[in-house]
Amino acid sequence: MRPTKFTAVAFAATVALGLAACGGDSEDTGAAAPATSAPMPSSAPASTAPAMADGQFGPGCAGVPTDASNPGSFAAMAKVPVATAASGNPLLSTLVGAVKQADLVDSLNSAQGVTVFAPTNDAFGKIPKADLDKVLADKKTLTDVLTYHVVSGRLAPAQLAGTHKTLQGGEVMVGGSGTEFTVNGNSMVVCGNVQTANATVYIVDSVLMPKS
Repeated sequence: MRPTKFTAVAFAATVALGLAACGGDSEDTGAAAPATSAPMPSSAPASTAPAMADGQFGPGCAGVPTDASNPGSFAAMAKVPVATAASGNPLLSTLVGAVKQADLVDSLNSAQGVTVFAPTNDAFGKIPKADLDKVLADKKTLTDVLTYHVVSGRLAPAQLAGTHKTLQGGEVMVGGSGTEFTVNGNSMVVCGNVQTANATVYIVDSVLMPKS
């Protein structure tokens, strides 16, 4: 998919058929999609830490508000589409700003069943400011980067390990098992299995960069 053609309609068709980001009221009708290849060997040992009551796992989940009335809480995020959900989460404000900059809000919020690897604010902070500003100023490149974080189908933790084609057209490789996973070998899932109305979200500690 050419990132410069990322209209809401094209995006939705690629996702079979839909995609979602910051505002919108689509309901989730997407079914979980299996990994597109055999699981990779685990790059992280199975965690002995229990998952949270609603299935979320990872140390980063501690930074999510617990008050159900807070728009950034797990309970509130589960009721709205993915971009809207991210806008209420204090860990994801930089990502939300980038999605708005790329005009992907409506496309993401109208998607029907996707998995999103969502970089934290600290993940964006690892990128030198000059480089980040350059990406944010280039809509084509920014769209390419952001859609590389989105996979068609809602992947449960048991389906996560493996190679998955992204909306950008490239592939992400997930290793690990249990409640410990890495993406592309170096980006760790710090809060996984977060549900929104139309997406399953895995919050990661590094921005994923597609091959040029």
